[in-house]
Order: sequence, then structure tokens, then C-alpha cells
Amino acid sequence: MTLTHPFFCVGISYKNANVDTRGKFSLDATAIHALQLAAKEKHYKDLLLLNTCNRTELYAWGHNAKMLQELLCENSHGSLAVLEKQGYVYAGAAAIHHLFRVGTGLESQILGDFEVIGQLKQSFYRAKKMGLVNGHSERLVNAVIQASKRIKTETKISTGATSVAFAAVQYILQNVSNISQKNILLFGTGKIGRNTCENLVKHTQNDHIVLINRTEEKATAMAKKFPVQVKPYGQLTTVLRDTDLLVVATGAQRHTLTADMLYSNRPLLILDLSMPRNVDPSIGELEHVQLIHLDELSQITNASINERKKYLPQAEEILEHVKNEFLEWLEHRKFAPMLKAIKEKLLQANHEESKGLPREEAAYMAQKITSHVAAYLKENPNQAPATLALLEDIFQLREEHI
Repeated sequence: MTLTHPFFCVGISYKNANVDTRGKFSLDATAIHALQLAAKEKHYKDLLLLNTCNRTELYAWGHNAKMLQELLCENSHGSLAVLEKQGYVYAGAAAIHHLFRVGTGLESQILGDFEVIGQLKQSFYRAKKMGLVNGHSERLVNAVIQASKRIKTETKISTGATSVAFAAVQYILQNVSNISQKNILLFGTGKIGRNTCENLVKHTQNDHIVLINRTEEKATAMAKKFPVQVKPYGQLTTVLRDTDLLVVATGAQRHTLTADMLYSNRPLLILDLSMPRNVDPSIGELEHVQLIHLDELSQITNASINERKKYLPQAEEILEHVKNEFLEWLEHRKFAPMLKAIKEKLLQANHEESKGLPREEAAYMAQKITSHVAAYLKENPNQAPATLALLEDIFQLREEHI
């Protein structure tokens, strides 16, 4: 099926850029809002921004890919040269296919990670609130959500936990002995931080996990859900002296943990689950410190992930089915301006007749005629161009009216 509507995706992901490069294109809440305001000033009718630890992508109908690339670079710390070299551009049906794969977890670092569909929903709601959503975008996102839901329920590709947060805990369980007796510090209460906290409590049997966040109220709220000890941000360096395992998930745009904050020489394992990096990489050079970033965690393979790969063909079949339904709907949407113009022409002709039909009856007949035309176009797609040209001549429709 040929996609005639201009749709573009530009972005950068873990597949072609390391964590430091991706970090330059990652956007915090302020930058996201600024980008959306800039898009409105440039008269974008719709714009979807997907910003995760694995990728930063912009999707939009109309305009062009270059404009989207410039929009992203102008509102991040990334350069256009890097984005053009290490990023990617998809157009038309390829861009739609890519969004389906991303939204269904088939492009995630950890296959079957369905957290991304929640992030896509949040991106959509944020765009809608800013007035950057039209009918095409809403229909497309809903279709991706439908595909994701079906893949999750009809296949076993999501068997077991598949998130980065779980991969972190899995790494801890495999590499830290006597974890229930270790001093664990969780720094940050972002989404990955919350999920990591839940998994730590569930799988480590450790009853003295400490939670610190810059905003203590958020940490206190999280402590109501999980059995953790909350300590003030001002005690961070003190708590670090006795920490065996540190998980950083602060979600800042800068380093929140630097070498001058570490005073102890005791062995310390640090997992940085932030994007961009929130732990200064130089800390990893300290003799007593082992620093692991989320990209390394995502490369961990196990039997469950290999088992999930068996269900890829089934997942892709579901994806194609839902995607093709959307593409078919989109193809028919291009007839809408012509059908509307025909309907208006019929109603106008009836109005000008001295013995025209009553208004309601005329509207019913006009709708019935255009419905027949729409059905014919749908059933005979190869005849659509010639049929539309003929109808334009018959009803004397000028191009500006359609």
C-alpha cells in the first residue's frame, strides 16, 4: 500500500549511539515543553515526542525531516551533524512501521519491554494537552496501543520481567553475595527508581534499604508503598560511607554523583540507571568502585529472553495486521475532502431548486450518494484516481475546494 500522507520520524537510539551521545539529545521536562512551544510557533499541527533511556524520537505529519532534526537539536545539547551521522530518518509507511515496532517493545534494548507503551501514552497525552494532536495522530497511537495489548496478551514475548529495572536487580542477584545483608542505597525516585525499589524489596529480602531523593516528600511518598528507610538529601555523603550497593535513578540532566562525594575506600557497586548519565564516569576509575550503566545491564541475556525470541514471528504478524488496518483507514481518508465537496455541491444544488427536497431529506440523500461513492472507492482502489478525476469534472469541483 502506498502512503501518500507525509509522515516523518527522526531520532537517535541505543542501536547507533552510545549512552553519552544519546544523553546529549535526551530532554528533561523543561526542554520538552520548550520544544513543544517551538513546534507550535513553527505551525506544527501535531508532534509526538518519545524520550526514553533508549531513544529520543520526533514523529510528525507534514513539514519535513530536516525541520524535525533542527527542532530537536535546537532544544537539546545535541548537534545536527551528530544526529545526521548517527541518527535516522524514516518517512511514510516506514515511519509508521517504526513507531509500531517501538511501541510494541520489539525495538527495545530488552525484547518485550512493555514499559515503552506507557511512555508513548504519556507522550501522546502531553502532546494533546499542548494542542499538538490531530485525528491522524490519535488514530495511529490508538492502533499502536491496540497492537501492543494484543502482543502482550496473545504471545509469551513478555514472559517474565523485561524492564531495565528488573535487569538491574537480576544483575545484583547474580553478582552480589549475601545481598540481604548488604547496605543498599537507592538515590532517586523517578519511574525507573520506583520500579527498581519494588524489585529490590521483592527479590533481595533486604529489610534495611535506604532511599534518598533531593525532594524528600517524594521519597516519603514512595516509602508508604515500600518498606524502605528515608533519609534527607543532606545526609547523602554520610550514608554513602557505609553503602555496599548504590542504585542511581535521579533523572537529572547533569551528574548528581561525583568523586568528591565518596570518602570511603570500602568496595562499592554503583548502578547508574539514568539517561543521561547521572554518575560521573570518572568514579568508575576509582580502585574500590565498580560502575555499571544501564546500557551494560540491557546487554545481559538469559534463558527467558532467548525463549521470548521464539514468539517474534507471532508478534510481528499481529503488528502487521493492526498496522495494515490503520494504513487502510489512512488511505481512505484521502477521499474525505472530495466526498465532502460532492456532498456540499449536492446540497447547494437542492437549495437552488425552487422545488427542492426538504432540508433533512436532501441531507439524507446527499449522505447516501457519497456513501455509495466511498464504498466504490474502497472496493476498487485501482480505479480511485480515474474515478476521482471523473467526479471532479461531473460536479465541477475546483481544486481549492478539495
